[in-house]
Amino acid sequence: MQTNKRRHVERLNILVGGPVRDYPAQLDTGQIDGPWIGVDRGAIRLLARGITPEIALGDFDSSKAAEFIEVKRAVADVRQVGSIKDETDTQLGVTVAMTDYDADEIVVYGATGGRLDHLLANLFLPLESRFKTVVERLVMVDRQNTIRWYLPGQHALKKEADKQYLAFVTFGKVTALTLPDERYHLDHANFEQPISFASNEFVGDKASFSFVDGIIAVIQSADLPDNRAERYDLNEHS
Repeated sequence: MQTNKRRHVERLNILVGGPVRDYPAQLDTGQIDGPWIGVDRGAIRLLARGITPEIALGDFDSSKAAEFIEVKRAVADVRQVGSIKDETDTQLGVTVAMTDYDADEIVVYGATGGRLDHLLANLFLPLESRFKTVVERLVMVDRQNTIRWYLPGQHALKKEADKQYLAFVTFGKVTALTLPDERYHLDHANFEQPISFASNEFVGDKASFSFVDGIIAVIQSADLPDNRAERYDLNEHS
């Protein structure tokens, strides 16, 4: 049953249908706080991990009949939408997060792996005007990346303990981007096109940045153990 009353929560989690291999370990060990929205196969995968979402959402066309029956049995609020729709699963999930919750943070899982068209649609989602009110509350997480978006202003960052790298990605025109205390600096730099300043790093546990116009994604990331091994092997044989 759908409600029109928005409930305040500190953290709201959304699981969409990206590859299971990209889930962070905390998702499988049940160490993530806050209520969940499961979108399409995300709802089925949450139930398989002993997590009951407050809302299950999607067309469920790719689900087996028994799986959808289990979703309807376990989840109090199931919202089935038509298979022909103009929104991606992530857009659907974030829209419901905005209409049903007042969340300090909206954390999306399963949105970064698999098909590249899905990945790009998810990365561009914060550029849509309808999502502007949640741009700086939106986070996407997988097993090696955390992505946040920022609007113009002065911003502070805190290093995640398991992440090594820090990237700043401009989405279109950005004015006066300043990185004053990262390993690699920028001073009021202007950009007309998207660009990814990859492989920057924190110096210590905190950093800051500022810009005047545009929108920027900040990515904290880490190599996976197998990627590190391959890179070192290549260096040894070059």
